[in-house]
Amino acid sequence: MGVAILSDLATEIIIPVCAVVGIVFSLFQWLLVSRVKLSPERDSPANRNKNGYTDSLIEEEEGLNDHSVVIKCAEIQNAISEGATSFLFTEYQYVGIFMVAFAILIFLFLGSVESFSTSSQPCTYDKTKTCKPALATAVFSTVSFLLGAVTSVVSGFLGMKIATYANARTTLEARKGVGKAFITAFRSGAVMGFLLAANGLLVLYIAINLFKLYYGEDWGGLFESITGYGLGGSSMALFGRVGGGIYTKAADVGADLVGKVERNIPEDDPRNPAVIADNVGDNVGDIAGMGSDLFGSYAESSCAALIVASISSFGVNHELTAMLYPLLISSMGILVCLLTTLFATDIFEIKSVKEIEPALKRQLIISTALMTVGIAIITWISLPSSFTIFDFGAQKVVKNWQLFLCVAVGLWAGLIIGFVTEYYTSNAYSPVQDVADACRTGAATNVIFGLALGYKSVIIPIFAIAVSIYVSFTFAAMYGIAVAALGMLSTIATGLAIDAYGPISDNAGGIAEMAGMSHRIRERTDALDAAGNTTAAIGKGFAIGSAALVSLALFGAFVSRAAISTVDVLSPKVFIGLIVGAMLPYWFSAMTMKSVGSAALKMVEEVRRQFNSIPGLMEGLAKPDYATCVKISTDASIKAMIPPGALVMLTPLIVGIFFGVETLSGVLAGSLVSGVQIAISASNTGGAWDNAKKYIEAGATEHARQLGPKGSDPHKAAVIGDTIGDPLKDTSGPSLNILIKLMAVESLVFAPFFAAHGGLLFKIL
Repeated sequence: MGVAILSDLATEIIIPVCAVVGIVFSLFQWLLVSRVKLSPERDSPANRNKNGYTDSLIEEEEGLNDHSVVIKCAEIQNAISEGATSFLFTEYQYVGIFMVAFAILIFLFLGSVESFSTSSQPCTYDKTKTCKPALATAVFSTVSFLLGAVTSVVSGFLGMKIATYANARTTLEARKGVGKAFITAFRSGAVMGFLLAANGLLVLYIAINLFKLYYGEDWGGLFESITGYGLGGSSMALFGRVGGGIYTKAADVGADLVGKVERNIPEDDPRNPAVIADNVGDNVGDIAGMGSDLFGSYAESSCAALIVASISSFGVNHELTAMLYPLLISSMGILVCLLTTLFATDIFEIKSVKEIEPALKRQLIISTALMTVGIAIITWISLPSSFTIFDFGAQKVVKNWQLFLCVAVGLWAGLIIGFVTEYYTSNAYSPVQDVADACRTGAATNVIFGLALGYKSVIIPIFAIAVSIYVSFTFAAMYGIAVAALGMLSTIATGLAIDAYGPISDNAGGIAEMAGMSHRIRERTDALDAAGNTTAAIGKGFAIGSAALVSLALFGAFVSRAAISTVDVLSPKVFIGLIVGAMLPYWFSAMTMKSVGSAALKMVEEVRRQFNSIPGLMEGLAKPDYATCVKISTDASIKAMIPPGALVMLTPLIVGIFFGVETLSGVLAGSLVSGVQIAISASNTGGAWDNAKKYIEAGATEHARQLGPKGSDPHKAAVIGDTIGDPLKDTSGPSLNILIKLMAVESLVFAPFFAAHGGLLFKIL
């Protein structure tokens, strides 16, 4: 079989060192962003009007430079930051109660498997050996669940803090040119990306080493209890995504429908009462929600790979370096993303608006190409030339080059999904331009074209996922699929940097409008935002693609752990699960869409009320009541996130307890198959409608100018399409990928209980 070139000691040094390098790099990027001052420096003549730099500003050239602009930007940023912080604290209070209750549930369910016995028991996969008691699994699964939950919450919160710190700084940098603004927004995104990737890796590594002190040689038990880490990460992400998504879209729809369509005022106009709530929403939904979501995916794919490896030759023979192969991939990912980031911030300078989108796409291509080489090196030094992988009861012989192909196929499938998503959502290509053209005849044709585009955009990503599943399963069974998911997520730091860049640019544009800055600056921030919209869609494509692979890997681990020999679709127990599972994403989407609709209804009524009852508001003589709109969004989202969250969290428990593991396996398969399709089409439809609107507003081509300008009938039709797409692309679509992952990881964590005591109804009947 051979041994790995890399020693166990070297592995134990490399993983934490790479994580620390990621954290230090993110702090360095934050330091660079903080050099942009948010207070006018009047003291020294050298600094006067230079915003902390020595470049001359547009305002200076135009004789418009005004300290009040900087002060106004700082005030607006403060209002957005306070709104986002207060919402997240409110959300975390509710989520904290859930976290404690669910942790108690995990302990009680898993502890009762062996009637809370403290004596050793025969191992699950090898009855000739004795392993630690089920009570230990209960205790350590509960601890890892809480660890994952706290890390997820911290990831989301830090992301939001960084974004609200950077938005006004990006606006002020836009006065010096689009390149400076791009670098500020991108660096801020990188702070979040590297902090999250490095924290996720470091906490998981520390948890494994601490748990090992108790488990010793029982690696099967150790890594089974580590799966709680993934469950904690994803359950927090669900509430973050749903709650944040409802918040941001209620404000967005309310602001757009009354402001743009009824009152004909620009986006982010300070006269619009919902404008602060809208900008707060970008941070709590797109930043905090996405951060927690991708952390959850990373934690689950690592846990899925580790649990399968623990019952393969790596775990059985206690080969630590090979066992920690998933963590070594993530460590290499941090180094690769660090190099890739330098290309955007230091090597290639952005000089014009046209260069923004290519620069972001270049990030994806460079990181994927470098990571392919990185994976080859890690595979060569950390794996023996040949080993065995657990394959539903048997051991399958696998070569190290086959495992390299599994990871690489996941990595490149992610890139393909990213570029297909970009083709269908960027207004540089014909699909979105066709949707914009359909606005000539009103909102109805725009909606029809947008829906068709979303359905069509599912085809290639599904083929890419199918090919990667077939290749990785053929080579290395379920372990192959888990590492393919990890391959897709290996460049998570760059993916998150690109993703966070979008909402930061969006906020920067809003601040420029509210601070009354010149039209040229708004054009620059709009260009940054349009590129950010497309990259956000690419990020969602990655998240959905990786979720499909992660949940399949978790599904495989669940089937093995629950001792199901085959999942027979013709069995009525499985088939009823399959058909109910396929329905769940629709039920979940209905809940989230309706919640956005109800909250938006209240928001529209409040915005209309303020326009009608506050004298001088339209003329800009009076200030709107922003706080009431922020409160409407907060209250609606906190209340509305509980039912969809309960649906996802309770379904596996109810099905497992009353119908047993076979029906639950059907539910997981059904929700995976239907959830992926709806998630991709919803995200891409919403993204296309958004960019069709921006295409008309920008008026960059002759075709777009024929449809415009702002306020024209085609533009109003595009705004209606955009508001319909908002909950699709930012609430339902992105939340669905958490639904499919979370049900799978929850089923895996509770598998020992379901296998021992599940299926009560069928036992009675």
